[in-house]
Amino acid sequence: MKRDLSVLFSILDSDFWILLAPARLPFRAAMSYDMPSLPLSWGNARVNGFLLEDNKRAFTMKTYGKMMCALALVAAAAISLSSCATAAPAQEKKASVKKVVVVWSEGTAPKRVYPNDINGAIADGLKASLKDWEVVTASINDPEQGLPDALLNRCDVLMWWGHKKHDLVKDELVAKIVKRVKDDGMGFISLHSSHFAKANKALMGDACSWGDYKGDSTTLDITVKESTHPIAQGVKDFQVIQNERYKEPYAVPTPEAVPFEGVYTLKGGAKDPVARIGLCWHTGKGKFFYFQAGHETNPTFFDNSVKRIMANAVQWADPASK
Repeated sequence: MKRDLSVLFSILDSDFWILLAPARLPFRAAMSYDMPSLPLSWGNARVNGFLLEDNKRAFTMKTYGKMMCALALVAAAAISLSSCATAAPAQEKKASVKKVVVVWSEGTAPKRVYPNDINGAIADGLKASLKDWEVVTASINDPEQGLPDALLNRCDVLMWWGHKKHDLVKDELVAKIVKRVKDDGMGFISLHSSHFAKANKALMGDACSWGDYKGDSTTLDITVKESTHPIAQGVKDFQVIQNERYKEPYAVPTPEAVPFEGVYTLKGGAKDPVARIGLCWHTGKGKFFYFQAGHETNPTFFDNSVKRIMANAVQWADPASK
């Protein structure tokens, strides 16, 4: 665009003005005008064989009108080109901005199960499904516990997995997370033992404790209970290995939706009563999803059905979704 403008004005600086000058026109109804300052030297010079003296020129009314129209068209063209030059980069920048999901972990999952940690496994699944999203992994071991203001403030959805280091998360960071969710609408997804995470409890405003915790189960059969819910889209009933059992009741506010329920099979073959596996709320302006499965010694987050749930949950929790 800049090149187009420079070409335009180079024309104005040379022959364009000469073309506008009525040097070869008859002097009918001639009038004398003081010429404005133009890019030519008008002092006693000859242009196309006509003598120009003391910045004076005789114009017919018809010729002067044509000149003014031409100048108006030139000005309009310059403004149009300038507008296009500034608008195009702005549109390109807007189109290039991706939504951001941050997958946070405290980094205590065993490497034999999750070589790149739980957040790495989840992030790989999200990158395969959410092509239009920027997927970022963060850890409590990173500077500013993985969530500096610059990242947290552009995060659309925050996914959280914690287990042994809940108390090490700084209260200042928790307050920022709660504000981003309740005031700004950032989505929050809490996984398995993150029910005791500071941010989880602050957003729920409750104890967030389960009735009991047992290491006596072998599998968890997860059932889709609300097939029309966005988080359940494309998900069918499935089974995962689960060696840790959370028993109802779960001390949280009544959920707005429970897309998934589950039944544990115990080591002796007995079945545990139905437990809520996926729960949804709105908290302030933000959306909150809790997924109960995901014990760190089991490869839960490599399961294709779980990957689908994670991707669906991110899209559901997106502040822009309805």
